[in-house]
Amino acid sequence: MDTVPARPDRLPSRSRTGAGRPGDGPTRAAKHCFVPAALILALLVGCTGSSGGESSSADGATGGGAVAPEAAVPGSDEAADDRQVVTTATSSVAVDDPAEGAQQVSELVESVGGRVDERTVQATSGVDGAEGVVADLVVRVPADELTGVLADLEELGDVSSVSVSRSDVTATVVDLDARITALQASVARLLALMDDAATTEALLEAEQALSQRQQELESLQSRRATLADQVELSTLRVHLEPFGVAPAGGPDGFLDGLATGWRSLVAVAGGAVVVLGVVLPWLVLAALVAVAVVVPLRRARRRAAAPPPAAAPEG
Repeated sequence: MDTVPARPDRLPSRSRTGAGRPGDGPTRAAKHCFVPAALILALLVGCTGSSGGESSSADGATGGGAVAPEAAVPGSDEAADDRQVVTTATSSVAVDDPAEGAQQVSELVESVGGRVDERTVQATSGVDGAEGVVADLVVRVPADELTGVLADLEELGDVSSVSVSRSDVTATVVDLDARITALQASVARLLALMDDAATTEALLEAEQALSQRQQELESLQSRRATLADQVELSTLRVHLEPFGVAPAGGPDGFLDGLATGWRSLVAVAGGAVVVLGVVLPWLVLAALVAVAVVVPLRRARRRAAAPPPAAAPEG
């Protein structure tokens, strides 16, 4: 009897690690790994996109034309250095000789790099009739040297008053600079239009517009130069008067009043001596004229009043 080999009841089971249909195991593993990889890639793309956006924004802010200057932080050293300030000051000083004091002030200003714009020395008479000399100066001092010059004025005499005022013109300077730059660009464009003008009418119109722009530009440049001079050189007005003139508010105390009274007495005595010296020659001349006129008149009156001599009797 022939023996037929027995057929197995079931096929061997597929292995969990790779048995079965080709490509079935690796596909499932790839599906499991794809989801975390996609999330990581999305996060990386998002971070890269935000960084690129920030870089593009920064490039867009600084690129594509002239780079805008960074604004100075208020109160910082950079903001203080960029300020444009016009400083003016006045001072009143009592000195022995105002004319000589004016010369000393002029030399002091020139020694620090300044200049004297106005200088006036004139005679004056006070309320009490005393005569004297006063001097007034308008000087320009470098802004950095103004404090030192005001301190040096105390060595010339008694400083009775000092006033300092400052005006910030930074906004005006910035506006003028911007307008000057715009007008310079407009002038350059008009010059180019004149070179490319095809007709006489176009050339005349361009010349008329150019003339107007140049006038405006010169006016703004003049104002800008004036402001720069006022910022660089402070204006100081100095009034010099002789000792003995009481201040506007009166003496501060007994000793100050006593000193002022003594100076006034000396000034009056000096003025009286000067007046006497001026009048004395005229008094001598008047005395001589009086003697020359009065003496003959008296003699004539005496002769007229004398009785006539008696007539001699006839024998």
